[in-house]
Amino acid sequence: MSSQQERLEELIRSLKRERDELKLRSHLAQMEAKEEFDRLSKRIDELSEQYEPVRGAVEESAGSVFAALQLAAEEMKGGLRRVGDAIRKSGE
Repeated sequence: MSSQQERLEELIRSLKRERDELKLRSHLAQMEAKEEFDRLSKRIDELSEQYEPVRGAVEESAGSVFAALQLAAEEMKGGLRRVGDAIRKSGE
C-alpha cells in the first residue's frame, strides 16, 4: 500500500473516531439536559403548588413572599435556558 493510501486511511479512521466521540458526547449532553429539564420541571410544579395557597396573601404582604417566588422563577428560567442551549449544542 502506498504512503498516500495509508495517510488517507488513517485520516478516515481518525474522522470516524472523532465522529464516534462526538456522538457519545452529544448523547451524554442530551441525557444531562433531560435530567436538568426534569429537575426544573419538578421545581416549576412545586413553585406553582406553593404559590396557590398564598396567592391572595401575595398582594397583601407582597414584600418577601413575592421576591422569593420571583427569584425562584428566575432561577428556573435560567435553568431552562441552559437546557435549551445544551440541546441546541448537542444537535450541532
